Amino acid sequence: MSRLAWNKERRLLKSPEFTLCYERGKKHFTKSFILFIMKRSEPDGGLRLGLTVSKKMGNAVARNRIKRVVREYFRLHQFDFELPLDIVVVPKRNLQAKQLTLALTIDEFTPLLTRIREEAAAS
Repeated sequence: MSRLAWNKERRLLKSPEFTLCYERGKKHFTKSFILFIMKRSEPDGGLRLGLTVSKKMGNAVARNRIKRVVREYFRLHQFDFELPLDIVVVPKRNLQAKQLTLALTIDEFTPLLTRIREEAAAS
């Protein structure tokens, strides 16, 4: 298996995990996304990602493109942010799936996640 694989242990799969992240997680905003970020108590496991892309974002092709690009960002940068975090990513309505690229997600997520990593290191 590849070192950059994004396996099931790295994903939020159950509804209670999402709910917990929404309720206890801290909300962070970027231009096109809302991120709910919750620090887990157990230090192992690293980053876990959940995606919520509603039908308001467009048809299945558009929704899957958003999920695919966001997942690819986290897959490529998973070792940059090796923290015990649960992250739920919700795209804002102004996001056009056709305009979404990996470069755009890098521009939006990297400064935010770098700041979160620095805050975690300071505390």
